[in-house]
Amino acid sequence: MISRSRQAGVGALFLLLPGTSAKAHIIGARLGDFYAGAAHPLTDLKDVTLWVALGMLAGSLGASKARPLLLLFPFGLAAGVTSAMALNATSEGALLAAGALVLLGALLASELRVPAVALGGLALALAAMRGAANAAAIGPETNRLLFVAGLSIAGYVVVTLVSAATLAFRGETADARAWRSIAIRALGSWLAALGLMMGGLALGS
Repeated sequence: MISRSRQAGVGALFLLLPGTSAKAHIIGARLGDFYAGAAHPLTDLKDVTLWVALGMLAGSLGASKARPLLLLFPFGLAAGVTSAMALNATSEGALLAAGALVLLGALLASELRVPAVALGGLALALAAMRGAANAAAIGPETNRLLFVAGLSIAGYVVVTLVSAATLAFRGETADARAWRSIAIRALGSWLAALGLMMGGLALGS
């Protein structure tokens, strides 16, 4: 009798497990939409290079010009992906991304002192463009709010870290800035060259 009751208890436990695991799967899937929004741009070379280039440009221009981008860039990403979903118009924008990378790389290489207003407008336009491109990853079952939140936070984190690292790399002393600015300009020229290569591949495909 005792063994039979034990078997019945084990059987009842196994019957309860599928319901519990199903609920856990639903919660995981919902949280997965947030992580999908955060991770999706980091798996695309166009997003990674553009975000890094923008963060480097902002950091090379100083903290006062970099600070507004910490809000403008994630706002632009959210606006871009929301607009693309509302209009049901998504595009990879490979040529636009390549052109933007060439522009950012050229600005870094030339060490041009971009005005704060122009930098903010460039960041908004770039963020809206890439936000619209990332909208293509949103499916009918995707929680759009979580996806947009993940995308915006990822943009904020990347631009903040890269601009802060560039500011720290520049240094405070004139001697340090002399050779470090050359290194930043050289990296800018490489980014511009990469943009040209990406544009060529986009045209060839």
